[in-house]
Amino acid sequence: MTMKVSLTFPPSKVTFPLMTVLVRKYELEVNILHADVHLNKTGKLIVDLSGEKNKLDEALQFIEQQGINYHVFNGTLTWEEDKCVHCGACTSVCPSGALTISAPEYSLAFDNEKCLVCGLCIKACPVRVLHLDQREIEG
Repeated sequence: MTMKVSLTFPPSKVTFPLMTVLVRKYELEVNILHADVHLNKTGKLIVDLSGEKNKLDEALQFIEQQGINYHVFNGTLTWEEDKCVHCGACTSVCPSGALTISAPEYSLAFDNEKCLVCGLCIKACPVRVLHLDQREIEG
């Protein structure tokens, strides 16, 4: 099972070796998708965590016990390409580069594999052609 998780570290926990613990103790595979971490400041990571469901559940409980907040993204982003005006507003807020404008045709492109499912693009879209569809997390 794989889940996409946003982690928010208080300044006191930024140096805690969480990824090492997740790999060694919980036997998870960790793929860091986005990171904004600085000493003495609140840190943010978006990661894919892969492993057995029970190990993932235990790891999330451990993360919470450490005072690190988390949010599990449980949706997929859909784009109504035929209704899109290709203005590029969404590209300016996309932290992963999943939404891009390519020259010379200046049309929007969406790479679902890069998408962090953060939802920032939905708020930025003036014509509301981006949607977050909720799904159940499978075990």
